[in-house]
Amino acid sequence: MPVINFTYDELFKKLGKELPKDELINILPMISSDVEGYDDNEVKTEFFPNRPDNYSVEGIVRSLKGYLDIEVGMPKYDVKETDITINVDEKLEDIRPYVASCIIRNVSINDEQLKNLMEFQEHLHWVIGRDRKKVAIGIHDLDKTAGGPFYYKAGIPDETTFIPLEHTEELTLNEILLENEKGEKYAKLLDDFKYYPLIVDSEDNIMSMPPIINSDKTKLTTDTKNLFIDVTGTELNAVTNALNIIAANLAENGATIETITVNYPYHENLTYPDFECREMEVHRKVAEEYIGISLTADKIVECLEKTRFDAKKIDEDTVLVTIPRYRIDILHEVDLIENIAFGYGFNDLPAELPNFSTVANPDPKREFDKIVEQLMIGLGFTEIKSLMLTSEDQHYKKLNHEIDEEHIRVSQPITQDRTMIRQTLINSLLEFLEDNKHEELPQKIFEIGDVAYLDESKETKMVTVKKLAAAQISTEANFTTIKSIVESFVSNMGFTMTLEDSDNPTFIMGRCAKFTATPMFNNTPFTFKGYFGEISPDVLTNFELEYPTIAFEVEFSENKEE
Repeated sequence: MPVINFTYDELFKKLGKELPKDELINILPMISSDVEGYDDNEVKTEFFPNRPDNYSVEGIVRSLKGYLDIEVGMPKYDVKETDITINVDEKLEDIRPYVASCIIRNVSINDEQLKNLMEFQEHLHWVIGRDRKKVAIGIHDLDKTAGGPFYYKAGIPDETTFIPLEHTEELTLNEILLENEKGEKYAKLLDDFKYYPLIVDSEDNIMSMPPIINSDKTKLTTDTKNLFIDVTGTELNAVTNALNIIAANLAENGATIETITVNYPYHENLTYPDFECREMEVHRKVAEEYIGISLTADKIVECLEKTRFDAKKIDEDTVLVTIPRYRIDILHEVDLIENIAFGYGFNDLPAELPNFSTVANPDPKREFDKIVEQLMIGLGFTEIKSLMLTSEDQHYKKLNHEIDEEHIRVSQPITQDRTMIRQTLINSLLEFLEDNKHEELPQKIFEIGDVAYLDESKETKMVTVKKLAAAQISTEANFTTIKSIVESFVSNMGFTMTLEDSDNPTFIMGRCAKFTATPMFNNTPFTFKGYFGEISPDVLTNFELEYPTIAFEVEFSENKEE
């Protein structure tokens, strides 16, 4: 999780009130923060990825004002509508199709605030932008541009030039990808395209090459008074959320927001920021059941206003809640109930013992997992855990498989990389290795987890199955190595195995096999089957892995033989 650093002086100045330092440290967890560390001058704190609105000191102060009853209810921001536009090039539809922009006027930036602003930008890049894959953010000195109308256009890699940030000479777009540190790091996001995205002003001055780097021309300094914000990406909802959060947090300092309209040739035109609020009902009886205390509708309204929502009592059992657009974590009534508990104060909730007694016993399924875990650790592997949700691109295409139409889809996915429930663990392991390319080799990892398949015979129309998968990346990884590992695993589990040829396209043909395990003892309550081999070079390229990689996966099932 991103770590947010701030000084006591900075926070108290924005809060308009000074607190004893130890009191502040005790209050921060009450607004869903995890304090990582502190000294006499500075605090380091974390917020979960569902609260990116608190990834700057302005967001933290906004939450504290509500908790301390300094300012309650939904914040109101000064938004001025303008006729400024940003016009989108139709060539970008299949490259990086979406953009959102706005202007922030009357900002005051010192060295500390400039540093915090850059950190806020990078935190959003990581959490909402998935390290710029989905969203990239540019923040510019508006007064160094020629003004609007602005353009989101396609640049020609070997012909278009500009001076990138912290450079003194013009480079072509391709040279930036080859010679600039950020260019080298994020070149993979543009490698496959004929054109590269650019943000330019009314006089065709290049301001940014998203998602790579800004122009040195529009660099922020402590003299900057007015900002131009651009957010580009592959997913419209993520782009909109990022722009709304940035605009709202900067407006907390008293800045004025001016709108910009995006003119699309392939989508309806949109005006940003989009501060149109959502409404959701919360019900007293449901809140009482979750929190475990008696509540009134008036008390619910009070608690929600402390957590910076607007709330209105409809009747004694129902409250209508108005949700600000920067609160992207509110998806369900239970999310509002969590905020009622925050507003009530967790320390004020009564402690009581449950009115029933139980005797705890280990979960047999978990006991089985522990046996497998210990065996894999003994073979030199390190355990990881990943999400059950993935995407068709990661799960099928990157593994060289055709998309199986019989997979379980998420009906209303929030992000493009969480659209289905996995059927294999292999892609999760390769994603982990991709994210840890900078670490030393060899890397040996494994995961025990559930996958899901459609099954019309079940009440839920699906069935979950436990799997184990392991992968190793090293200079010496080969078929012999993975065969030896699988043989050790199978024999230590008390089984023998029978090998067959495999044509699994994830692996190199002729260097993979599938197997069926047979128990050595008659009373073994489970059995398993699986496959193993050397990962195909095409798959390695898809996951940007540069060294030989081997993997195996087994699927466990109950032994139904008498």
